[in-house]
Amino acid sequence: MSDASLPQALADIREEFGELDLRDRLTLLLEFAGELPELPERYRDHPDLFERVVECQSPVYIFVEVDDDDVVHLYATAPMEAPTTRGFASILVRGLAGLTTQQVLDVPDDFPLTLGLTEAVSPLRIRGMSAMLGRTKRQVLSRIAA
Repeated sequence: MSDASLPQALADIREEFGELDLRDRLTLLLEFAGELPELPERYRDHPDLFERVVECQSPVYIFVEVDDDDVVHLYATAPMEAPTTRGFASILVRGLAGLTTQQVLDVPDDFPLTLGLTEAVSPLRIRGMSAMLGRTKRQVLSRIAA
């Protein structure tokens, strides 16, 4: 993975995971799960805007907004009883916050594999996070084209 294309927030998150042993990485992932932001009020009554990430075992939904300044805002929902999924969603929401569309598109697709969690969670869950990132990029491209 090319570090040149990894935004600072994601690089910091990856470094934070990398400094921990496997058990503590799982604890950190659970901390992220508890930090997934609530949806803004303007989206709470509009589930029709959100796309389900079917690759995830748990029901997770995402929505990308691109503002007039070309800044991406990622919103996600995942049930409290799915802490791994919530943690991955929270990492992306936090790590992509404030980036431009091009910066989001430049995030390496293999970013989820670099967090050091492949031995701690199932490949299916890692694939779910990769799918969240992929769908986010697809939605960004869709917003740019619109």
